[in-house]
Amino acid sequence: MGHHHHHHHDHGTGNIKTAFFLNLSFTLIEIVGGIYTGSLAILSDALHDLGDSLSIGLSWYFQNLSKKKRDHKFSYGYRRFSVLGALINAVILLVGSIYIISEAIPTLLIPEEVNEKGMLIIAIFGVLVNGAAVLKLKKGNSLNEKVISLHLLEDVLGWVAVLIGSLLIMFFDWYFIDPLLSLLISVFIIYNVVKNLRSVLDIMLQSTPKDVEIQEVESAIRELPLIADIHDCHVWSMDGEYNVLSAHLVVSADHGLDELAAIKKQVKTLLKDRNIQHSTLEFEKEGEDCESC
Repeated sequence: MGHHHHHHHDHGTGNIKTAFFLNLSFTLIEIVGGIYTGSLAILSDALHDLGDSLSIGLSWYFQNLSKKKRDHKFSYGYRRFSVLGALINAVILLVGSIYIISEAIPTLLIPEEVNEKGMLIIAIFGVLVNGAAVLKLKKGNSLNEKVISLHLLEDVLGWVAVLIGSLLIMFFDWYFIDPLLSLLISVFIIYNVVKNLRSVLDIMLQSTPKDVEIQEVESAIRELPLIADIHDCHVWSMDGEYNVLSAHLVVSADHGLDELAAIKKQVKTLLKDRNIQHSTLEFEKEGEDCESC
C-alpha cells in the first residue's frame, strides 16, 4: 500500500506459498532459539518474522479469495478482505512490539548474559533462509510478491544486525547490545505498522486514492467533446490497487443512446489510463435538476 501501482491479476500463488512455509518454519525455530539463547533480539526478530508470516499467509489466502467472483453478499467482490488482513496483522504486531519493549528496557539497564554462539548460528541461518525467500519472490511480478519480498529484505537486514551483535558480544562482552537491538527492531516494526495502518484506514474510510488526482480527472473529462460538466464525482479504492469512480456527466444537448455509449467509452478509457478500473457514470442534460447536488 502507498506505492503507485497498476492492477495485476496474478493467479500463481506458488511463490507466496513457498515464502509462507519458509518463513513460518523459521519463525518457530527462532522462538525456540530465542528462548534457548536468552536473546531478546532474536525474540523480537521472531515477532517481526511472525508478523511477516501472518502477512504472507493472509496475502496468499486473500490472493486466492480475490479470484472469487462477486456475489449477492459482496457485490464489489472480496478485495476488501485483504485490507482486513492487513488490519489484523498490524494489531498483532503492535501488541507484540509493545510487549518486547517492556521486556527490553529493564534488560538494557541490567544486561543479562546470552548464548552468543547460539545467536551467531541462528543469525547465519536467518540470513540464508530469508535470503532464499527474497530470491524466490524476486521472480514473481504480482504486487503481493513485491511487497512481501521487501518485507523479507528487511528481515535479512535484521538478521545481519543480530549477527554483528552476536560477534560484538563474543569479542567485547557487550551484553547490552542484545536488548538494544531488540528495542531498535521493535521501534522499526512499530514505525512500519503505523505507516501501514494509515493506509488501511484511508482505504476503510474511503479516502481518495493517493495515486488519483481527482481535479485532474475532472478537468480531463470536461475537455472531452459533448461533455459540458462533471459533478458528484467520487473516487475510492477497494484494496489499495483496484480504484472505483462514480460521477454525473452533464451533456450539452439531446443525444441518442449510440452517442452516449460512445461518450461513456471515451470516459472509461480516460479513467483506465488514470488507474481507475471500475466506473459508474450517470448522464444529465444541461439545466436538469440533480437530486444529489
